[in-house]
Parts: sequence; structure tokens; C-alpha cells
Amino acid sequence: MAALEGQKAPDFSLEGSDGKTHSLADYAGKRVVIYFYPKDSTPGCTKEACTFRDLHGQLQDLEVMVLGVSKDSLASHDKFIAKFGLPFVLLSDPDTTMLQAYHAFGEKVMYGKKSLGTIRSTVVIGPDGTVLKHWAKVKKAETHPSEVLEFLKAY
Repeated sequence: MAALEGQKAPDFSLEGSDGKTHSLADYAGKRVVIYFYPKDSTPGCTKEACTFRDLHGQLQDLEVMVLGVSKDSLASHDKFIAKFGLPFVLLSDPDTTMLQAYHAFGEKVMYGKKSLGTIRSTVVIGPDGTVLKHWAKVKKAETHPSEVLEFLKAY
């Protein structure tokens, strides 16, 4: 799987937890973090989302937008946001179109068993729509958002 760094970010059009349809063009001129995660309210995904939540003020100070993407429904996203006070938009990609375009859906191994599913990963997109950084496989959900913040501070 090739990293997306240096390439034009794939366009998307997905419904968000804020009731709006979101596309890449909506974020032209801004830096955007898009993180892809397997499932709302599961342990790793909750840790990752809550750490992005806790860093949200610092990300806002850097004028960075955060979007989370999973296959979950908007109703599931609404519960996840309400339960954990998430201050950013979650996008619903039930048919995995965006997940696949960003190499965030495919074969993965869990407990020695292969399956198809969402691969925890993150991209940082620059103001011109180019992928500045691509973490193709995030290993530690809880500490990854801090890694993203450090990249953004240095960039």
C-alpha cells in the first residue's frame, strides 16, 4: 500500500454528524486532519477520539480542522459524540468509498485472523489539498493524536 504523501488528496462527499454534506473543497485553504477508525464506542476508537478531543484547543490554535471517519451510521456517531463530548465532526462512510480512496479499508489481521475492515490511519491535508502526512497504520490509538499534533507544530 503506497503512502499518499505528496499526492492530491482524494475528493469525498459524505454526510457529517453536523447534518451537512462535507467534501474536500469545503476545506480549501485550511489544514485538515482526517482520522479513520473502525467503530464508535470501542475501546481503541474511544481512546483515540477522546485524545483528539483533549487536544482540540491546541489544534484550533494551529487553525487545524479535525474530521473522524468510520462506517458507522450518523445515529451511532451522534451517540458517540454525546457520550464523550467530541467537539469535531464525524463523517459516515457506510459504503467505504472514502475509506478505500484513502487506503483505510482492506485486509487486516486481528488475533491471527484475517478479515476485511477499516484500517486505523490518519492523513494531514495541506491548504492546497495535498497530503502532507499519511500514517497508513496507526499502532497506538491513545498516543497517536499527540503525534499528529507534534507533526503539525513542526510543519
